[in-house]
Amino acid sequence: MSLKKFLLFLILIFVFVKPDTNAQFKGYKIKGGLKYEQLIPLSEYNASYSFLGKGFLGFELTPALCLQVEAGYGQFQTENNYNRLNGTYDNNSDTEGNNLQGTKVKANLIPIDVILKITPWVKTAKNWNPYFYFGGGATYYSIDNTPDTSFSNTYVSEDKSGWAGIFPAGVGTEVRLSDNVLLDFNLGAMYTTTDLLNHFVVPDFKDATANIGLGITFGNFKPGVYDTDKDGLTDEYEQKTCTDYKNPDTDGDGLKDGAEVNQYKTNPCNKDSDGDQLNDGDEVIKYSTNPLNKDTDSDKLTDYDELMKYSTLPKDSDTDDDSLIDGDEVLTYKTNPKIPDTDLGSIGDGVEVKRGTDPLNPSDDLPPVKEEPMKVGAVIILEGINFASGSYAISAGSDEILEMAYATMHDHPDIFVEISGHTDSRGGYNMNMTLSKNRAEAVKEWLVSRGIDGSRIETVGYGPDNPIASNDTEEGRYKNRRIEFKRVK
Repeated sequence: MSLKKFLLFLILIFVFVKPDTNAQFKGYKIKGGLKYEQLIPLSEYNASYSFLGKGFLGFELTPALCLQVEAGYGQFQTENNYNRLNGTYDNNSDTEGNNLQGTKVKANLIPIDVILKITPWVKTAKNWNPYFYFGGGATYYSIDNTPDTSFSNTYVSEDKSGWAGIFPAGVGTEVRLSDNVLLDFNLGAMYTTTDLLNHFVVPDFKDATANIGLGITFGNFKPGVYDTDKDGLTDEYEQKTCTDYKNPDTDGDGLKDGAEVNQYKTNPCNKDSDGDQLNDGDEVIKYSTNPLNKDTDSDKLTDYDELMKYSTLPKDSDTDDDSLIDGDEVLTYKTNPKIPDTDLGSIGDGVEVKRGTDPLNPSDDLPPVKEEPMKVGAVIILEGINFASGSYAISAGSDEILEMAYATMHDHPDIFVEISGHTDSRGGYNMNMTLSKNRAEAVKEWLVSRGIDGSRIETVGYGPDNPIASNDTEEGRYKNRRIEFKRVK
């Protein structure tokens, strides 16, 4: 095949081949194929038809780098027309008038080489995947037809076969035809370390070739197999949606895009899928609430309000177990959703609502009875006293239970008590010990500010040492964060 015909063949392929617009040139791991290269010998003689046929295996090092091993067979062929007198080429005869037209100088080539293909635009390539390549190797050559050297032995080589180094380099592009097939076009050159391919040696001149080639490559080029950011979603999928294929957590909510799409069904481009002011990552990881439902426990309070405003449990619709859901207590009855008996009248809020008495008025709970003082050693958990996270400042809404403690101390001046603070197991041990002590001191200061003699009150912080429930659940940790009164005298 002449060079003109080969070029025409390549042009026809470019015109009529329709590339797959859904291309994927990365993620194949290993690929292989065959290619044909039309060679243009660069030597002391005019070029004649030459070629290389190769098989190759390519190994993906990175999306942009491929290490390709090649081996094949070809012919390096020139006209037999070197002019010995003036160093020029004569297309038809030697200087003696001998007609050399039609004779060839031919060497058989068996090359083995390794090239590095660099594809700088592979991550954004759609239809075409341009590349650069360079490499090195060796070729075995054996000369079948030697040139006419009757005029002189000065330039004649005695070796008709041997090994020589080769250094290919050039440019090319891949075109994806299907999920498993690529066309490969390349243009380049191959320099050799020998001047013996035509059995003729001119000092300071090494044989080389220019080449233009066409190949076919087989592998798994199915779109979507590559995941640049390792988030569980393919680049192809991400490029069709709102997510960023180079960022595993597009919305910055602490959940990978793949987990949001495939596991939690949340919006990977909106950090608060349910609009409850809690980001999806915190709902899943920190609070165990439903990121698709702003009211996880269906108690008429949003998860955010329960956690940040009322300190109720967002996964328990009735935090204080009084048979009234938290939302009804806050919005309808105005009772405390953390205390089962808001008015401390000895009858629970749920019972009072059901029988029609006022859960905010203790006088209608039971007939008055004489209150018996606490016994020595008795312990009362002051449910409803709350503190901001990591703080010992008493939260608003704690006055009702503190008033109960004050009434006991005021009505029984002979009682001496120990106020103890307790925490859950989260946080550092020493920090929790200090925090629990400070919280007990804060309760003491509240009572002293109301007129109770401070000498009647001891304070101690037990930190996480005396849990009354499991610290593995939010409900358990809620119970463990408490203030206790114990009569010591």
